[in-house]
Amino acid sequence: MEFLKRAQTYEQTLSHDVEQTVKEIIATVRTKGDEGVKEYEKRFSHSERPLRVSEEEIERCLNTLSSDVKELIDRVVERISAFSQAQLDCLVPLEKEFGPGIQMGHRIVPIEKVGAYVPGGRFPLLSSGPMVVAPAKVAGAKKIVACSPANFEGGIHPAVLYGLVKSGATDIFAIGGAQAIAAMAYGTESVPEVDIIAGPGNRFVAEAKRQVFGKVGIDLIAGPSEVMVFADDSADPKKCAADLLAQAEHDPFARAIIVTTSRNLAKQTLTEIEQLLQEFSPTSPAHESWLNFGEVIYAESLQEGIDICNDYAIEHLHLHIKDSRLLMDRLHNYGSLFIDSDSSVVFSDKVSGTNHTLPTNKAARYTGGLWVGSYVKVMTHQQITGEGVQYLASHAAKQSDIEGLEGHRLSAAVRLTNHEISIPK
Repeated sequence: MEFLKRAQTYEQTLSHDVEQTVKEIIATVRTKGDEGVKEYEKRFSHSERPLRVSEEEIERCLNTLSSDVKELIDRVVERISAFSQAQLDCLVPLEKEFGPGIQMGHRIVPIEKVGAYVPGGRFPLLSSGPMVVAPAKVAGAKKIVACSPANFEGGIHPAVLYGLVKSGATDIFAIGGAQAIAAMAYGTESVPEVDIIAGPGNRFVAEAKRQVFGKVGIDLIAGPSEVMVFADDSADPKKCAADLLAQAEHDPFARAIIVTTSRNLAKQTLTEIEQLLQEFSPTSPAHESWLNFGEVIYAESLQEGIDICNDYAIEHLHLHIKDSRLLMDRLHNYGSLFIDSDSSVVFSDKVSGTNHTLPTNKAARYTGGLWVGSYVKVMTHQQITGEGVQYLASHAAKQSDIEGLEGHRLSAAVRLTNHEISIPK
């Protein structure tokens, strides 16, 4: 492996006071409720508006959207919901006998109260709301509380608002950052307390989710966007460059990486990136992202390239490889896989239907992304009767005796037929 361009690490750029700042925000919101949320909204977002987005405001905002924009968002919601429903259909209840008198199983039960965080960011991302909210609606959540920053003319962008409404959000608040996470986790006078919080965000949002985990569930801690293009000599350097820059423009801290078995392709892709960046707005995050976090890695063999991909455990892994589907079984660490050069990550970002809330910072080693299963609980049950009682009680009593657990032994032994029970003194 050889680095033709190497990045600084994301951790090197993290402010040491993020953890402490978030800790203070959460403590303030827990103590002061709405008043605390408003303090931080005024400080960070310069917003003094009501926290809740009223029905009147929703109607007024949605009336500003064209039918074309609404149709685009409708299609996004439909496709995300359809894929989520297909996933949910794979999760089936279990009821089975595991020996005479031993009936066990599980139920699939939706989480009742979901908190959805939808970032405002630099652009109104039309799919962000549906990606977080629609799977929760499909799962069967009774209450879906959505928070998004008031960074568009004093409120939430109308297109983002429309996506939240169409996806099934029941309560919408114009709150951003760590204060939104704290409000949903602990509840305030206005914001309902939830059971799980999902959705991507900046460093402060990610840190807030980490700190409230345990009080509530979370989907995952998703940082700035990541993409790895894995390419051989059959790849088109312009497509490789375009796919890298598409994710680089999300955030100055986004990571765009190409791993290739072709030195020639690596050099051509670098040239294409330099040329394409000249056409980007000077204020685009892509410039800073590529300068600081872009990487070009030369792999001496296909297997070395596969090893690199698995080691990086990247959020989006895009294969620009001949016969790339044949590599699937050898790749096991990624947030989402994009097979063949025309399967653009952008399709998943916008409308294909798979979720774009995915693990970053190597979390793909142990988790996948947000999906309908994030919003359900698999709850086990058992019913022991007749012969099953005798079999399990005998085993449990003997094991408890060995372990020295007198109460456990007693609870099992009282169920044994014709067994003399001695109660420990």
